[in-house]
Amino acid sequence: MIPSIHERGSETIGLIRYLYGPGTEEEHIDPHLVAAFDPLTPDPGRDPKATYEQLQRLLDQPVNALPASRRPKKHVWHLSVRTAPEDPVLSDADWAAIARRMVAATGIAPDGDEQACRWAAVRHADDHIHIIATLVRDDGRRPRLHNEARRAQTECRRIEADYNLRRVPTGDGTAAKRPTSAERHKAKRQGKDRTSREELRETVRRAVAGATSEEEFFDRLAAAGVLIHKRVAPSGDLLGYKVALPDDRNGNKEPVFYAGSTLSPDLSLPRIRRRWSDGAAAQDPAEPPDRTAIPASSSPAAARRRAATATWQAVLVIDQGSDAQVAAHIAAAAEVLDALAKTSAAHTRAELREAAFAFERATRSHVQAERGHDRALRQAARDLVYSGPALGRGEDGATTAMAIDMLFFLVTAAAHWHAKKNHAQQAAAARQAAEHLRTAYRAAADIPLGALYLRGRHLSQPLRERQAVHLRQAVPELAEQALAEPGWFALAATLADAEAAGHDPAGLLSEAAGRRELATADSVSEVLMWRLRRMADLPADATAMPQRTTTSAPGNDRTARPAASRSDQPGRAR
Repeated sequence: MIPSIHERGSETIGLIRYLYGPGTEEEHIDPHLVAAFDPLTPDPGRDPKATYEQLQRLLDQPVNALPASRRPKKHVWHLSVRTAPEDPVLSDADWAAIARRMVAATGIAPDGDEQACRWAAVRHADDHIHIIATLVRDDGRRPRLHNEARRAQTECRRIEADYNLRRVPTGDGTAAKRPTSAERHKAKRQGKDRTSREELRETVRRAVAGATSEEEFFDRLAAAGVLIHKRVAPSGDLLGYKVALPDDRNGNKEPVFYAGSTLSPDLSLPRIRRRWSDGAAAQDPAEPPDRTAIPASSSPAAARRRAATATWQAVLVIDQGSDAQVAAHIAAAAEVLDALAKTSAAHTRAELREAAFAFERATRSHVQAERGHDRALRQAARDLVYSGPALGRGEDGATTAMAIDMLFFLVTAAAHWHAKKNHAQQAAAARQAAEHLRTAYRAAADIPLGALYLRGRHLSQPLRERQAVHLRQAVPELAEQALAEPGWFALAATLADAEAAGHDPAGLLSEAAGRRELATADSVSEVLMWRLRRMADLPADATAMPQRTTTSAPGNDRTARPAASRSDQPGRAR
């Protein structure tokens, strides 16, 4: 349940007309009173004799009783309370009880206070109510509303428990503004899954991902097809920007613009500029400025491999770094997710998009990010954007699975960090993103894992047993679990490939397992396999390598017999 205290107003009649009117997008249905300070309060929604003006005069009576000099300039208080989409539809009686609890908790009308402020609760939809109150008590004094937003949140947590509603994590004031009821109804009427506000937030975030200048940022926005309005000072300096979808129009057929700061606090132009300036300030003076696009030779697969490496390093920072460094890496990780979703093949794009959409909430808290240390992640996002769309097969598809696997651990580490800091909403958002990454991983990894499984099955028994010895030697606490998993064959093939390339399999295994716990992994063997292929610089796509079957020394294995049919592949372990 979400309470929203709106900006105070000066016209009671204006808010009453809105609450009882059709709404900006004709979304109000059967507006009526569910509760009020006085049971005899007139209801213009259900009583044909009642008028808006009667309700207004009744609510404003204590205000008008004061001398003009003592009346507050903005005396209209407005609170909306909304349930989650999956919650059951509450009755009018339920909403009436909730309204009384909210006005009591916020200080508008404490229980038993007969001189409290006058208020009324209006319902014009299944999922929410609006409470209007005037901020002069019947005794002429002002109500005590200190921290009313926090108290409203606390009461909503109790209401959720009492009515068996979805438990919403406690917020800290850093979340992006939610779509309004009118925006949601408009999107539904137009057959859209997301509101214009949400679509634009995603578009702007993608334009920011890895960008290094205002020119590049606005060029990306223009390429995405959104309308852009820049706010320019008389001096010619750019002060801010607004964006709109071309097909999103108001009643006057004009585009509906949203300022970057209203899409999300970190999408204001000053906050975006800070990413670029801080990155430059933190750069090594001996290192030339990195303001160029990535090399022309870069491919989607190479960009994904670099993203996996940068992501893995970021996991270690989240485990061991300062709070300011961790906050910066979490924010930059969102840029990698946005870029990966934008450039991935169709079979993974939807889940990656949902993961990025969910993780956005995990990028902001009251911990101030120390920019500059996140340059590797931001460069990885840039590489992904400029490497172009990836194929869903071959090395592109396999390195996509590798990158997703690493991102899963980063997002999970972010969830743990937020939980330790009591950032409830951020931790929940990161966990939600992790679940979408699980699904995306399954889609991305199916084919490359199948190829590696066959490769491992075709290893000679002595060669496979030698890899099992390496596994038991390096990670005895994980060996038996990995050996029992279907992914063991893929891991065995990877160990054989690493050994043939001149690496020490046991040493690689020790490093891969020791640098981050594996308790959150669905398949230990698969996680180790992707880490080893990245660390040993092995092709992620096993079909690009010759088959090994013999027990001969590394580098002398002969080519395998033809691969088995696809029916030999295991069920997915993840």
